[in-house]
Amino acid sequence: MTLPTCRVLEIFLKTPEEEIYGLQITRELELKSGTVHPILTRLEQAGWVESRWEDVDPRYEGRPRRRYYRLSSDGAVQAPRAITRMVSRRGALSYVLRPDLNGGAST
Repeated sequence: MTLPTCRVLEIFLKTPEEEIYGLQITRELELKSGTVHPILTRLEQAGWVESRWEDVDPRYEGRPRRRYYRLSSDGAVQAPRAITRMVSRRGALSYVLRPDLNGGAST
């Protein structure tokens, strides 16, 4: 588990029921698309994230279709655990687990 992966998971954990598209994540985390999209692919392959293409006409919208992602039920259980493990192993990092994750856990 890498720090960027933890940060992506944290985005999903803030609003686990909502869908978010990749560009939103890149903007919020100030990470490059080439970092975020491979993470999303790995999380989807692991079953932690689900995705769908939006049903719009790109010509009408004036932009490409977006692929929306959301945390799966397995991801909602596994992500806080994985973040906690990563943070405890890398205690020297300045990464702070938000109090609203994992039932109030923090480091």
